[in-house]
Amino acid sequence: MGSILKNLKVKKTKKAITGILALSLIASIGIPQVGANENLGYVDPSKNTNPGLSSTNVETYRVLADSKTGQPEIEATKKGVLTFDGKQFRDLNGNKSLDPYEDWRIPVNQRVADLVSKMTLAEKAGLMLINTHTPIANPTDGKYVKSDDPLIVGKNMRYVIFRQTPTVDVIAKYTNQLQELGEASRLGIPVVVTSNPRNHASTDYTNIAASEGQHSFWPGPLGFAAAGDTKAVNEFSEIAAKEWRAAGIRKVYGYTADIATDPLWARIEDTFGENPEVASNMIYNVIKGFQGDKLGKDSVAITVKHFPGGGARDNGLDPHFVEGKFNPYPTEGSLLKYHIPPFEAAIKANVSSIMPYYAYPSNDSADQGLPWFSKGQQFEEVGFALNDAILDGFLRSGLGFKGYVNSDTGAVGDNAWGAESLSPEQKFAKAINAGTDIISGSSEPQYIINAVNQGLLSVEAVNESITLLLTEMMNLGLFEDPYVDAQHALDVVANPKAQELAYKAHLKSLVLLRNDKNILPLKDAKLKKVKLYVEMFPGGTDGASTKGLIETIKKHDPSITITNKLEEATHAYIYVKPVQSNWDNNPRITVGPETGITNVDRIVAIQKTVPTITAVNMTNPWVLDEIEPNAAALIGTFGTKAEAIIDVIRGEFNPTGKLPFALPASMKAVENEVGDVPSYAKEEDPSYSYVNKSKDVYKYGFGLSYNQGKAK
Repeated sequence: MGSILKNLKVKKTKKAITGILALSLIASIGIPQVGANENLGYVDPSKNTNPGLSSTNVETYRVLADSKTGQPEIEATKKGVLTFDGKQFRDLNGNKSLDPYEDWRIPVNQRVADLVSKMTLAEKAGLMLINTHTPIANPTDGKYVKSDDPLIVGKNMRYVIFRQTPTVDVIAKYTNQLQELGEASRLGIPVVVTSNPRNHASTDYTNIAASEGQHSFWPGPLGFAAAGDTKAVNEFSEIAAKEWRAAGIRKVYGYTADIATDPLWARIEDTFGENPEVASNMIYNVIKGFQGDKLGKDSVAITVKHFPGGGARDNGLDPHFVEGKFNPYPTEGSLLKYHIPPFEAAIKANVSSIMPYYAYPSNDSADQGLPWFSKGQQFEEVGFALNDAILDGFLRSGLGFKGYVNSDTGAVGDNAWGAESLSPEQKFAKAINAGTDIISGSSEPQYIINAVNQGLLSVEAVNESITLLLTEMMNLGLFEDPYVDAQHALDVVANPKAQELAYKAHLKSLVLLRNDKNILPLKDAKLKKVKLYVEMFPGGTDGASTKGLIETIKKHDPSITITNKLEEATHAYIYVKPVQSNWDNNPRITVGPETGITNVDRIVAIQKTVPTITAVNMTNPWVLDEIEPNAAALIGTFGTKAEAIIDVIRGEFNPTGKLPFALPASMKAVENEVGDVPSYAKEEDPSYSYVNKSKDVYKYGFGLSYNQGKAK
């Protein structure tokens, strides 16, 4: 897929082969910098991350694919293209001869071996690092990337994390400039641009909404789990892969295979809920959709996280912070029974890479059925990215994983729990020797170089890691054509069929929890008598969120009569969106000021005044004991489009979603729950789940259809 401005077949002359188009300037664009917590992958969601458009791009020389001869599409800038035996190849090292690693006709393992033999230790060390790369903000010359970029040029890095959310044409132009720098290097090694998921709403990571020029907008992973529709997940993943590929992003930091066993954990939003079987099916289909059956030129590589499961927490505390630095397993066998199955599914789907979590396994745990680290010690209490028994022993030897291991951001740095006393060189060596192949959150290859020179790390171990990384790059087709076309990227995300499928997924994700006296649906006959009062919680500055919701409803369904006076209303619709951020390091799931809902009394007052349809966005299993009792109808949403909620309220779609986790009865129930098993496990308190006044239990899998029928 080319970023080419001219679709040309290369003439078979040396002059034509070495001819190349000049690099043009790119129009000004402003992309904000990542905030102070960059080393942990933090993005400030309050900052503008959707700047305007720019107009031009890197110019490349393109050779079209030819199925008759086997010629793949190739694209190059300054180093040119070689012709050999009537076929074309990129001259990546500029020596005007065809090296084995440049020859797309020979097996990938032979190409990789040749390239490894040509690389210096500094080049290898740079390849084994990945960190956030931030485009230049407000460039006056139109360039997103400096010609002497400190990561790509200065440190020989080739894996970068992109965290901003401009429109896809801007992303395409930015990734092309990164690829131009990679091609200009001594060996012409391309760049792998990585991102957290960017097709969903997100509290802490790459957050988007439905807007022109952006990736298609789908419900969050919890919404897919609520729908229980693996076909929809596969459709989503295939569509998203085309969008990512078109923009030049070739690797996903996701999806999350963690099982949501601790309701307090702030990262449940990123999971597929608390059922390992559902999560396994979802993960398998995500990988198949993004990668295909085999990693190839149209694939986007997946990095499933966080091995061996991040959901086993102690009071929701996360190992990004020292307070949550361990994984507790108080239930015998819970690790293998509940947390490992989604990773087994990922391995079965040939996932390209796996990310371990920051935490270490606690020796206060019950026996988990793995070989013990030593006679009196079940685990080595060191972070999973540095833990030989967990990675080489369990993940590779036990589960048969053949891909590469990508550490979490900072997990071999300041967050190397259990190894805090080690020097940087010792941490890097311990992680690589344990089975980690690429280290996230560091831009200092000198630590790897020093570790080799100090005898802590062998060149052979380094070569094993870069062999895996280069194999991924070559399988993705980046050594032939890393460039993309900005207009094509816009065309791909404008696909109406994708928007239609995404909207269906939003509808299927909604969970009807309560429907007193069949207040819903508001069909036309019933709607004629309805005056609907609408309010959003939180309302935003000067009620901006409420105003925006009202405008959306009016535009989507003008037949609804809306009043801004509660005393005139016959019904009310309120949308409650509590939030907790992992970066607060303060787990909480009550609905109140602590989760951004400062006026719970107002919610209750509305509910007591008129029959109220209450929708709650469930990034966590919230404790609803204050706002549920007086609701006439209750709908669970999961990063859902407002229009889809209205369609369910109006009866345009009969809800079929089911809770992807149980809703706790109270904070006392949360305090009594077991943090390493699902709510429905026999070890859990049977009174954990909330019971409404109709005696319906908001347990895992609960959901209503209209006429009080259970969702099927």
